[in-house]
Amino acid sequence: MTNGNGSSPSRAKVITSQVYACLALNFLLVGLGMSINFVTMVLPAVMDAPKGLSITMEQASWFGSIAFLCQPLGSIFSGPLMDYFGRKKSLFLVNIPHVIAWLLIYYAWDVPSLFIGNALLGIGTGIMEAPAITYVGEVSEPSVRGFLTTLTNGFTSTGMFMAYLLGSVLPWRYAALAALSIPVITMVLVLFVPETPVWLLSKGRQKEALRSLCRLRGWAKPEEVKEEFDQLVTYNDIIQQCVICAKEGKSDIRPCEHDRTNLLRKSVMKFKHVFLVKETLRPFILVMAYFFFHAMSGFLPIRPNMVNLCGALGMKYDSKAIVRKLILGALFATSCCTLGLSIYAGTNLPLSVFSYEVNTFPEAKSFTPVLLFMLLVCFNSLGIPWVVLSRGVATGLAAALSYVIFFLSSKTNYNLEASMHLSGTFALYSAFGLVGTIYLYFFMPETESKSLEEIEAFYKGGRKIFADDFLINSFRKKLGTSNERANLY
Repeated sequence: MTNGNGSSPSRAKVITSQVYACLALNFLLVGLGMSINFVTMVLPAVMDAPKGLSITMEQASWFGSIAFLCQPLGSIFSGPLMDYFGRKKSLFLVNIPHVIAWLLIYYAWDVPSLFIGNALLGIGTGIMEAPAITYVGEVSEPSVRGFLTTLTNGFTSTGMFMAYLLGSVLPWRYAALAALSIPVITMVLVLFVPETPVWLLSKGRQKEALRSLCRLRGWAKPEEVKEEFDQLVTYNDIIQQCVICAKEGKSDIRPCEHDRTNLLRKSVMKFKHVFLVKETLRPFILVMAYFFFHAMSGFLPIRPNMVNLCGALGMKYDSKAIVRKLILGALFATSCCTLGLSIYAGTNLPLSVFSYEVNTFPEAKSFTPVLLFMLLVCFNSLGIPWVVLSRGVATGLAAALSYVIFFLSSKTNYNLEASMHLSGTFALYSAFGLVGTIYLYFFMPETESKSLEEIEAFYKGGRKIFADDFLINSFRKKLGTSNERANLY
C-alpha cells in the first residue's frame, strides 16, 4: 500500500490511481459520445435513399430527435439504480441497453426497427449520465475533480469524433457493429475498478470504504487518509439523517417514525424535504438553466442533420470527410459561431436553401462555414454542469428534464429553418447563447478545490449566490463604498 521505502505515495501516484479508477468510466463515455452522434451518420444515408431502408423528411425530423425524447426514461431510473446497486455495478449494467441497441441497428430490417434501436441508444444514454458523473465526483479529490471531470468530457468528445470517423469509412450498419465493441470493453474494465467510498459508507461498510479510499489515494496506508476518511464519515452521517427529524430538532437515531410510514407518504416527504430545499434546488435550477441555454445556443438542434447542413451551407470539403471558465468561454464562443453562421447564411445563401432538401443546396463552395462549424463543435461544452450536482435523485431528474429540452430543441430545428431560413435560425441560437453566457457569468459559482460537503453547504447558505470573479468583486466593492457613503448622510 505504500512505496518500497515506507514513505507516503507520491502526488503523481495519487493522481494516477484516480485516473486509473476512471478508466472504465472513460470508455463508457466514449460509447455515450458515439451514441449521441451516430444518428448524424445514419440520417443522410437513409433519408430518401434510392434502395434499402429509406425515411422521409418528416421521419428524419423524428429520427434525429427521438433519442432525446427517450433519454428521460433512462434518467428517471438512473438515480435509484445507482443508489441501490452502487456506482460500480451501475457502470456495468448501464451498458446493456447500448449492446442491444447496436445489434438492433446493425440488423435493422425496416423503419420501426431502426427507430427502436435509436430509442434504445437514448434510453441507455439517459441511464449512463448520473452514474458516470457521480462516480468521478466521489472517487476524486477536490483538487483534481475539475481536471477529471474535464477529462471525461474529452472522452465523450472522442466518442463523438469516432462516430463521425466510423460513419465516413464504413457503411452505417458496419459502423454500428464496430461501435458494439465499446460497451463490451467497458463492461470488462468495470470489473477492475473500485466502488466509491461514499456509497460503501452509505451502506454501513466502513472497512471496505476505507480500503477503497486507500486504493484511490495511491494505495496509501489507512492512517495517511484518516483525515479525509473522517470527513467522508461525517458527511455520510449528515446525509443519512432523517431530514424531517433534523429540521424538527429531534434525535437522528434510525429507524424513526417517518421510516414506518407508507411508501407514497415517504416519497412525498422525501421530495419535499430533500429536493425542495435550497441546497438541492439552487444547483438544480442553475444546471437546468445552463442546459436550456446550451441546447438553444445552436449546435445541439442541428446535430442530427449536420451532414446535410454542411452541404446546405456550401462547405468546400466533404461533409463526412478550468470548470466555470470553460462553460462561459464555450457558451460565448458557441454563440459567436452561430452568429457568424447566421451572417454567412443571410449574405450568401438564397432563401430557397433548406438543409432538409438536398436539391436546394448551392453549387458554390466556401471555406468560411467549414471554419465556423469546426469552431462550433470545438466550443460545444455539454457535460460540464453535471459536476454541480451530487445527489442521485436530483441528478437523475436533471438529466430527464434536460433531455426533454434537447428533444424540443432538436425537433423544432426543422420548423425554425422552414420559417426563418438558416440565417434567422442561427441568429436565434446566437441570442440564446449570449443571454445564457450573461446569466451564468453572474450566477455560476466556482467549485474547484471544494469538497462535496463544502459545495452543498454553499448552496444551503441564506445569501444570494453570485460568482467569485474579479469584475463582479470590483463592482461589489464600488457598490459597498457607495452604500457606506450614503449611510454617512
